[in-house]
Formats: sequence, C-alpha cells, structure tokens
Amino acid sequence: MNLTLQGLDGGIARLERIAALAGPARLTPLGANALRCENISYSAGLRQTIEVAAQAAQLDATYMMGVRRLDEFKLVAMDMDSTLITIECIDEIADMQGLKPQVAEITEAAMRGELEFSESLTRRVALLAGLDAAALERVYAERLRLSPGAENMLAGVKAAGLKTLLVSGGFTFFTDRLKERLGLDYSHANELEIVDGKLTGRVVGGIVDAEEKKRTVERVCAELGIHPSQAIVMGDGANDLRMMSIAGLSVAFRAKPVVRDQADVALNFVGLDGVLTLLA
Repeated sequence: MNLTLQGLDGGIARLERIAALAGPARLTPLGANALRCENISYSAGLRQTIEVAAQAAQLDATYMMGVRRLDEFKLVAMDMDSTLITIECIDEIADMQGLKPQVAEITEAAMRGELEFSESLTRRVALLAGLDAAALERVYAERLRLSPGAENMLAGVKAAGLKTLLVSGGFTFFTDRLKERLGLDYSHANELEIVDGKLTGRVVGGIVDAEEKKRTVERVCAELGIHPSQAIVMGDGANDLRMMSIAGLSVAFRAKPVVRDQADVALNFVGLDGVLTLLA
C-alpha cells in the first residue's frame, strides 16, 4: 500500500512529518509539495490518524495499491459545475432574477443526494422562466472561472494522449463554449429552451441526469474502443456517482461527503492537477 500526500504549499518537510506516521519503506518526492510514501504500515486506526493530521495541515492524503500511471488511461471525463469550473451556473443565472437563494437550496439538496436530479433541475429551470437569454452570456463572461489546476490538468492529460469529455447536468450554452475554448474532444449537457430571446423555464429533450452521465461515459468509451476501466472520471455531487462507479479511477474534487466517501481519490485542497501527481 502506498500513500501520496500533497498540498498547495509548505514544502516537503511538512509532508515528511505526517509521512513518518505511516512508517514508509521509501519516500519519493513528486514535486515541491507532494510526496509518495511507499510500502506503508496500514490499519484502519492508523489511516484515520493520518487523515486527521493531513486534514489539519490542509493536505490531501490518497491511498493506492501500488503505483498507477497516467498512461494506463485513455479518457478523462469531467463534471462541469463545481468541478471543471468554480460555480454552479444555474445558481448564477438565477441570481440575475433575484432567485439565487431559492435555486441554490435546491441545487445543494440535489448534490447531497437528497433530491432526484431530474426533479431538482425541472424545478430550478422553471424558476428561470422569462429571463432574458443575455443573462447566460453575462454569467459566462463575468462569473465563470476555471477551477484551480484545470488548465494544467488538461495540458497533462492531452500530452499523454488521453481524450477529454465534459459531461454535465448543466447547460450546453456553457459546455459548448468550454469545449471550444479548452479544446475538449466531447461534451454533453442539457439544452435550455429559448423563445423570442427569453428562457421558457424548460429544457429541450431529455435531462442529463446521473444515469445519462453514466451512459455518456459508456458511449464515448465504446466509440474510442476502450473499456470504462480506462477512464478517469471527476465529479463533486451525487449526480456524478453513477459515472464515477464505472471508472478505472474516480476523483472527488472538493466534493460533497457522499461523493468523497465513494470515490477512489478525494482532492479537497490541491487543484485538479493533483490527479497528475497521483499518476506520476
């Protein structure tokens, strides 16, 4: 069993103090702020001690059997809202209507797994009826920001020859623009219905819910001639769990507890490029 510790800053000495708790046979620096502890002592109690210490030091602690490499994988599939980007687009659109608190409350319930995603999306989109479609451009231009490490992560996976998929319960207005801007290979999301320049409060076609996200990853894998076990899947909410469950490596990025508990990897402090460190 190996343990990788990584943080945003603070240097190797801080990592070594926590690494010592695991009694590693060897320490391998993976950069200025990352360290792999190889052939560690392991027990549930020791793991809990290390995770508490890492949390207090704002470090991500990831356990893996053996050493995994990026070239084992052929696809990276990413959720959009609060994963590839820092915002929930629908919440920010709602803010243009003065409805952000109401919509954000539904969003949070869905992401925690307390409300079926399709129902939550239908209710939230209905609240946007009558909003000028220009609000979407304002959200994209003024509020949408990439998550920390996103560009480095994408550069790294592309250099290794992996394909990229953005699959979102959000909206094509944003995924289409991000696909072009970032040079992504595939994208899939919900389409907002717009009539006479205003949102109708409905989506066009079926809703991209948890099952559709999973089917999308499977479809893209089939198109690429690969098995889902060759995919890395990243997400933050309950709507991502089904597609994460079929991945060779599932990554919870600053995620809800229900997602962190089920993912192979949880990145709570470092950026999205932390996955490159784990697969170095």
